[in-house]
Amino acid sequence: MDTPAVVSRLRAAGCVFAEDEADLLVAAASTPAELDSLVARRVAGLPLEHLLGWAEFHGLRVVVRPGVFVPRHRTEFLVDVAVSLAPPDPVVLDLCCGSGALGAAFAAAVRPRELHATDVEPVAVECARVNLPGAHVHQGDLYDALPAALRGRVDVLLANVPYVPSEAVATMPPEARLHEPLVALDGGADGLDLARRVAAGAPRWLAPGGTVLIESSERQAPVLQRVFAAAGLTAGVHESEERGATVVTGTAEI
Repeated sequence: MDTPAVVSRLRAAGCVFAEDEADLLVAAASTPAELDSLVARRVAGLPLEHLLGWAEFHGLRVVVRPGVFVPRHRTEFLVDVAVSLAPPDPVVLDLCCGSGALGAAFAAAVRPRELHATDVEPVAVECARVNLPGAHVHQGDLYDALPAALRGRVDVLLANVPYVPSEAVATMPPEARLHEPLVALDGGADGLDLARRVAAGAPRWLAPGGTVLIESSERQAPVLQRVFAAAGLTAGVHESEERGATVVTGTAEI
């Protein structure tokens, strides 16, 4: 099967970027039979990144295994904001880290003194340990997974928590809702359940002047600002029209 035939099959299946995907699948296959298998699985709805074994994120190739949340390009804006706010030699925490893409991208831009990451999903933790060599990757529920010695020392807290309202999960593309863990997609009734928990716990873990950053929708941002303020943090909103991304920040007092 040649590249034009792959493009035709992908386009017929509704793949918007059929030409780009075809090039990647052809390059990934070592035999015609393997290529046919990859294309068939992609046509069946498996995420391209799970088939390739990696995702492109913020200029990096991040290992992504089946069952792990695929990092979205819009979330690169959260990394950009975090880099712009980071002090020199920061202590960094990547909560709900998934593959560890955010921590890896941040560390590639600003060398952290210390990097921690946590996720509740075992397969995500295994993946993050591959993408974050030398970092401290913990398995558990948010802050419960962290060592007590980290309390009050975090300069940059990256939290790409799920923010899709529960009733909207069914409207997500099949490749997300069928092949990514629900815990990484479903944010509760208004999409902010996990964000509220992160905000409530952040003051105990942030260093003086440290900042927590959470991606949200534009509509959710005012609510999340109030959540941060109620937690005693100074809230801010950053938006990227180009990426269609909104990031809400909460900064601890110095």
